[in-house]
Amino acid sequence: MNAATPAPVAARRSAQEVHERVAALPDPELPVIGLGDLGVVGRVAPGADGVLEVEITPTYLGCPALPEITAAVREILTSCGHPDGRVRHVLTPPWTTDRITPEGRRALDAHGIAPPVTPAPDSPVPVALGAVPCPHCGSRATRPHSAFGPARCQSVLWCTACREPFPHLTAL
Repeated sequence: MNAATPAPVAARRSAQEVHERVAALPDPELPVIGLGDLGVVGRVAPGADGVLEVEITPTYLGCPALPEITAAVREILTSCGHPDGRVRHVLTPPWTTDRITPEGRRALDAHGIAPPVTPAPDSPVPVALGAVPCPHCGSRATRPHSAFGPARCQSVLWCTACREPFPHLTAL
């Protein structure tokens, strides 16, 4: 192809297919879980002007992975025939750990990252030590070890039963 020949345009894919592809993207800081299972992918639909928009809700303000996520979503939009597509960062309502799917929680747990504890409806929110089970041995004899973990959205807990530290996805 010479410089005068325009690049071929990809066939336009549906908003549903774009949504599926974006949801399957691994989170840059937690690559064991896709953006869909993490609960950060929102509406994927044409905006008022007809241009396809993908809404992303960051896990917290200042998330260092947001530029990388945005670039990956833009690549998907282009490869799906929507080179003019937009990525919108939606902050309201804010992301909470309740958005993590059951499959996402299993993936985190399987990789040694304690997912946040979701209390049963109408039950008190667990705030005492030992509320987070150890992903290695299942013991609830855990305690805080460090407020800073392998990613900004994680802390490190310590299991007093098996004596192993483990990352914990911080509940927001």
